[in-house]
Amino acid sequence: MLIKDKSIVEDEWTVLRLKEGEAADSVTVPAGRVIVPLPVWNCQHESLQGRSGLGLWLASFERAEDIPDDVSRFPVIAVDFHKYTDGRGYTLAYRLRNQFGFRGELRAMGDVLRDQLFYLQRVGFDAFAVREDKDIHDALNGLNDFSISYQASTDNPQPLYRRVERGVAR
Repeated sequence: MLIKDKSIVEDEWTVLRLKEGEAADSVTVPAGRVIVPLPVWNCQHESLQGRSGLGLWLASFERAEDIPDDVSRFPVIAVDFHKYTDGRGYTLAYRLRNQFGFRGELRAMGDVLRDQLFYLQRVGFDAFAVREDKDIHDALNGLNDFSISYQASTDNPQPLYRRVERGVAR
């Protein structure tokens, strides 16, 4: 199950994770809709580039600059949060949306918790693979924890002080 566009839906994608001893250049990418790690994409680019139904996932330490020419070809890009305390995935998502113009599904996966969802959607994530030991229905409510945000971000480029009309002091 997955939270996508503020609804709980079946996940149509398989995430390919390398097992111990598997190498990115020789692992077999199964048929169907598969989200592959960046090292697999980089090593097998020639054989995978013509394939449809292929998504990409990045570890939070990887950079958007590593895929600038390929960003628009993927219907899904996922960011894997190794630990919920790692904030680099937020920056990565923000850059994918705002600097690289990615308009497909941007998925947060890995150690993703309810308390993060509101902030993750603010930087551009629209799909969330919540940790399996957490209640996805409860997590869905996390998208609405706050009614107003002060800072500018991907979801609202103007800070609150620019969105509020103020009277003129006399």
